[in-house]
Amino acid sequence: MTRLLSSETFDTPCRIEVEQSAAHFHAHVKLAGGIEIEPGDRVQVHGDPITVGFGESIVLHRHATVRKAGILRRTWTRFAGYFELAELYEVSFTAGRL
Repeated sequence: MTRLLSSETFDTPCRIEVEQSAAHFHAHVKLAGGIEIEPGDRVQVHGDPITVGFGESIVLHRHATVRKAGILRRTWTRFAGYFELAELYEVSFTAGRL
């Protein structure tokens, strides 16, 4: 079934890993069942805000709502992403020291 404008929305369990230390500073969400997130998809994790002190890590299990993008949104997101990535590049052709 081709999804041009429409999108699929569903709830799924998820695992949240958060760590804040001198070696690591990250928050990862893993959706149950190996659900793949693609450009344009949206994920909303439900529950209270998570607070982790320095030197701590936490693993939580919650539910998330996933909204899969339609073909137009997915294509636009990929297209726009190339331009946003290009903004990160800074090239200099100066010779030697200033």
